[in-house]
Amino acid sequence: MADTLTTASLATLVQHFGENNQQVLVIGDVMLDRYLIGEVNRISPEAPVPVLLIKSEQHCAGGAANVAANLALLGIHTRMIGLIGEDNEASLLVNAMHSHGIDTQAMIKTSMRPTIAKTRILGGHQQMMRLDQELTSELSASEASHVTEAIQAALEQQPALVILSDYAKGLLTEDICQLVIHHCRTHKIPVLVDPKGRNYHKYRGATALTPNKKETAEACDTQVNDAALIEKASALKSSLSLDFLAVTRGEEGISLITERVEHLGATAKQVFDVSGAGDTVIATLAAGLIHGLSALESLSLANIAAGVVVGKVGTVPITKADLAYAIASAQGSAQAHKVSELPDLLQKVSAWKQQGQKIVFTNGCFDLLHAGHVTYLEGAKKRGGKLVLGLNTDRSVSALKGPTRPVVNENDRARVLAALESVDAVILFDEDTPLNLINAIRPDVIAKGSDYTADQVVGGQEVLAWGGEIALIDLVEGRSTSNLIKKMHA
Repeated sequence: MADTLTTASLATLVQHFGENNQQVLVIGDVMLDRYLIGEVNRISPEAPVPVLLIKSEQHCAGGAANVAANLALLGIHTRMIGLIGEDNEASLLVNAMHSHGIDTQAMIKTSMRPTIAKTRILGGHQQMMRLDQELTSELSASEASHVTEAIQAALEQQPALVILSDYAKGLLTEDICQLVIHHCRTHKIPVLVDPKGRNYHKYRGATALTPNKKETAEACDTQVNDAALIEKASALKSSLSLDFLAVTRGEEGISLITERVEHLGATAKQVFDVSGAGDTVIATLAAGLIHGLSALESLSLANIAAGVVVGKVGTVPITKADLAYAIASAQGSAQAHKVSELPDLLQKVSAWKQQGQKIVFTNGCFDLLHAGHVTYLEGAKKRGGKLVLGLNTDRSVSALKGPTRPVVNENDRARVLAALESVDAVILFDEDTPLNLINAIRPDVIAKGSDYTADQVVGGQEVLAWGGEIALIDLVEGRSTSNLIKKMHA
């Protein structure tokens, strides 16, 4: 996650999604996702096919309506524009949208085509068949007129952001896309597009597109496994005058293309069903943007959200609670990864230095973590960009403090210290002094408590020799592990 936001502040922001009363307008191909779920215990005597005994039936908002459902369940005020037929599927779809709190007043009914419906037949977790109901012919003059009127009326209400969710079912023609994009560019309203097909020219001027890897390859007229795919995608972004392009790449994560390329690794631990993951990505990306996050921060959030929904069966939107929990889980993993062996630490330090980060090093036993430790580490962190903590092993603590110490073993001490926001990396060292470690890391600043003098700081002269500095950090009076132990014994 981007350094500008702590995990705690990000989780808090998610909990407050929607409180700014901004509205997102979703325009696109809505559809009903129907699930017939049952068990297969025998083969039909009529033909060599399995017999499914139906146990339950579920109806979900699908396609562009699932984008709206994701937004609504994240707490965002959401309005939906799409075409539905005059049939039972339309009623089921509208009811599903209403159950999520989506505003459907601008939905357009037509007698000229059915409501798009996809019926999935599942035996347990296994999808056995999908039955589709749709008509994807060009909009009639009457349908196009009604769609245009509904869009113009909705745009006059100045939404905070517009999403074009294109499933290539006929609604999002080039004229309609350009009508929306031109209005939004004029009024400085971001437009995000989940594209389909090869004609990406109709999306020119949008803020961003979120194609998957296969769609990107088709748009770039190349192969999915083309090593230069991301480079070609960068050229596509420039040719369409986009602010950024976000390529979703399944188990490879997401690539954000701005003036440079940044890759976000996938977060899913287990994948049951990828249907709807793209909808979750664009919805969460939109939610982040309208709440002041950068494109990278918003996409990082969307990446976590996608990792949640692919672990569920069917079209399941993300919720505030799911996302907040996933953020906390991701941070727990990230904290554990702060505890490094020397080769991994040197790679991290090299990368931080390339980014222009100022490296601060400190060391100590940090047995029975207390307020004095926390305050000291916060002070050390302020002297640079990244704080590396050299932690004495149990053997070296005993050598320094006596056979009754440490109270807390080295692995537990490292894990607790890694959970502190001020600490960016923890490494255990077993030598009498951290001098070899300091020479390997070559920090810009070496920090110790103000109970030391500069000439007493191990490694201080070496750091000064390569142009670094010594920082003596004020301590909190009366706070020490020894005092805590004495108090407990008393």
